[in-house]
Amino acid sequence: MVPEHSDVTGGGDTAPLALKILVAGGFGVGKTTLVGAVSEIKPLRTEELLSEAGQSVDDTDGVDQKVTTTVAMDFGRITIRSGLSLYLFGTPGQDRFWFLWDELSQGALGAVVLADTRRLEDCFPAVDYFEHRHIPFVVAVNCFTGARAYGAHEVSRALDLDQGTPVVLCDARDRDSGKEVLIRLVEYAGRMHTARLLDSVS
Repeated sequence: MVPEHSDVTGGGDTAPLALKILVAGGFGVGKTTLVGAVSEIKPLRTEELLSEAGQSVDDTDGVDQKVTTTVAMDFGRITIRSGLSLYLFGTPGQDRFWFLWDELSQGALGAVVLADTRRLEDCFPAVDYFEHRHIPFVVAVNCFTGARAYGAHEVSRALDLDQGTPVVLCDARDRDSGKEVLIRLVEYAGRMHTARLLDSVS
């Protein structure tokens, strides 16, 4: 979403700013959990039970206890500071729902790509999607209990990320951890958009 300013009369007052953020990643990586953990409103969820019909297309290896899946989007809201709110849109992870991504990404400031080191390859499509569309993103490694720990630099190399793309470690269940990820994204996306604006006028 584009910042809206009410300072047209010279009074100095600025309207509250609402920014659109996507939360993406592979199947079962914790997108719904992250949105629910940080949202200050009751999150909107579009989850359905996994069915036998989907067993051939939904790879639950490594997330065997997952019984539901997002079929449209998750939605939540968090206030980062006075006058700055983020609207969070969690994307579905399976290939068959990717047609929704183009609609959801319209007007987005940036994205969080959640990653699970046990299934790191599952976040490649999301990384490719945002890189090709020049949408700023951070990779947030959801540190699952029992998963082998990797450093941010190791994850960055494994995903072959563009230089400077932030990689942060997080716990998607923890509100403070999730909020730190979002703050990191807003800061990074702000720098990227400013640099592009300066390039366009130079």
